[in-house]
Amino acid sequence: MIDTVLPTYNRAPLAFVKGEGTWLTDEQGRRFLDLGAGIGVNALGHAHPALVETLGAQAQALWHVSNLYRIPQQQALADALVDKTFADTVFFTNSGTEAAELAVKMARKFWHDKGQPERGNIIAFHGAFHGRSAAGIAAAGSEKMTRGFAPLLPGFTHLPFDDLDAVQQAVTDQTAAIIVEPIQGEGGIRPASDTFLQGLRTLCDETGTLLILDEVQCGMGRTGRLFAHEWAGITPDIMMVAKGIGGGFPLGAVLATERAASGMTSGTHGSTYGGNPLGCAVGLKVMEIIADDTFLAEVNRKAGLLRQRLEGLVAEHPEVFDSVRGQGLMLGLKCKRANTDLVQAGYDEHVLTVPAADNVVRLLPPLTITDDEILTATAALDAAAKRLETSA
Repeated sequence: MIDTVLPTYNRAPLAFVKGEGTWLTDEQGRRFLDLGAGIGVNALGHAHPALVETLGAQAQALWHVSNLYRIPQQQALADALVDKTFADTVFFTNSGTEAAELAVKMARKFWHDKGQPERGNIIAFHGAFHGRSAAGIAAAGSEKMTRGFAPLLPGFTHLPFDDLDAVQQAVTDQTAAIIVEPIQGEGGIRPASDTFLQGLRTLCDETGTLLILDEVQCGMGRTGRLFAHEWAGITPDIMMVAKGIGGGFPLGAVLATERAASGMTSGTHGSTYGGNPLGCAVGLKVMEIIADDTFLAEVNRKAGLLRQRLEGLVAEHPEVFDSVRGQGLMLGLKCKRANTDLVQAGYDEHVLTVPAADNVVRLLPPLTITDDEILTATAALDAAAKRLETSA
């Protein structure tokens, strides 16, 4: 008999009942150090006091009214995002998947309204992950994502990641946009080089092609800048944001320049829940905390400590680990043993990590993780590696 919850997840045998900061407590009262943060969602940890207070206050005032009316909290968060980024305008969603759908629609509508409806092709990259909707899986293109779901949404070309020459050869007068993650998350914590991102920006400027950045996982302070593309000194035309922007409350957004968004007029897109008072009140508080320069400087400092400790683990366990990759507090351990074995061994040491492609284990801790917790986390990973060595 099928489970009452559709069995699309391969779940760990753990159920958590309470979270506080970087820690989760399960049904048996055991505490686990959370280096996954809900796959990069709980950017400020579990039950952050400022978010709890903000959510409670808003919940007592107003939950939902729909986008038939002005929503002051939505306007305030849009203003904050525009003030801190390249964007001129923002549309709020409930998730990164919904943000991907709009980004694709926005790029194609832009060229349709320019009188070039044939210019609808979007260049994407091997190893990408843009959600599990029809547009998202078509953009990713991998067999793992698309098998069994044909016919796929057409109009995507897939190229090697971080290969600028391939992109330059592929752009034609039918190319609407290029969509890329500055750091591939599900793909195995693979950062794009600054040269690649800068080259994409130059190519888009020369050809009029729109540059879409997917910062759902690498954005909102995760790399030590508010958004990861800032390290390369570029700006996109359209950007997808989610996960950390809500600090655990379901919230996403598409940010865009006035030019890129010019085709999205009244009635071209909508969302019943997107940008509701609850989500935007929390998102605004998250922005106030994360966008602070002092906070981001601390992320960078702690990222240096974590990376140093992880490099030590690689040196200490050469039969288990190959290397460390990533940026800020978005790091990956490339493994020589099966990454799922390390994740499982971590459970035994009460530390939570997240598997990714390319045999990588992702470390996406809350940005509020402390130095002591970093030392505790790497000690637990050291013990997990020793478990694997003794079981070989």
